[in-house]
Amino acid sequence: MRRPFVLAATALAACTATALTLGTPGPAAAVDSGPKVARHTVEEPALKGSAKLKRQPGDNVHFTIDAHGFADQARGTFRVSHYFGKDWGGYFKGRVDCLLTGGPVAVATGIVTESHFKNTPGMPEIGELKGKRFGFTVLDSGKNDRLGYSWAMDGVPRKSVGKCLGSAPFETLEKGDFNVDHWMPPRPAAG
Repeated sequence: MRRPFVLAATALAACTATALTLGTPGPAAAVDSGPKVARHTVEEPALKGSAKLKRQPGDNVHFTIDAHGFADQARGTFRVSHYFGKDWGGYFKGRVDCLLTGGPVAVATGIVTESHFKNTPGMPEIGELKGKRFGFTVLDSGKNDRLGYSWAMDGVPRKSVGKCLGSAPFETLEKGDFNVDHWMPPRPAAG
C-alpha cells in the first residue's frame, strides 16, 4: 500500500522540478525580449484635443481644449461651438484658469473672453457669456472618449461655476480625440 504513495510522490517531485527548470524565463531571459518602449514622462498635467459630439443630424457641437498646468496655475484656451441647422448657433471661447487630472480623467474650467450667438425664435436664447466661468470634464478612453460640461443641467450655458468644477463626462464623441496627461505634485513627507 505504501508503494503507490511513494510512486506518486516521486512523480510529483519530478514534474515540479521540470516545471521549475523549464517554466517561465527569469529576469535574465527577459532583458532582451523585443523592441524597447520609451517611457513617457509628464512634468505637468495637460488636457488637449478637439471633438464633435455624437448628436442627431443638423445638431453640431464641437469642443476644443488646450490646457496645461496644475490647479489654479493652469493656462490655455478652449472653444465651444453649437449650431442647430442654419438658423441658430454660435460659439464662445476663452482662457483656462484651472486644471486637475486623475488618471484618464481631467476637469478644467475657463473664463469666456468672446461669445457670438445667433438667436432664432423657438430656440434657446443665449445671453451674454463673456466673463462667465464654465467647466469641462474629459474621460480619455482611447477611441471611446467622453465629455461633460458644467451647463448640462441648465441646457444652455448661463451659470458660472467654481474653479475646477465640471459634470460627469456623459456625452459620447462622433469624431475627434482628447488626451489627458495625469500629473500631481510630490506630496511633502509626513512629520
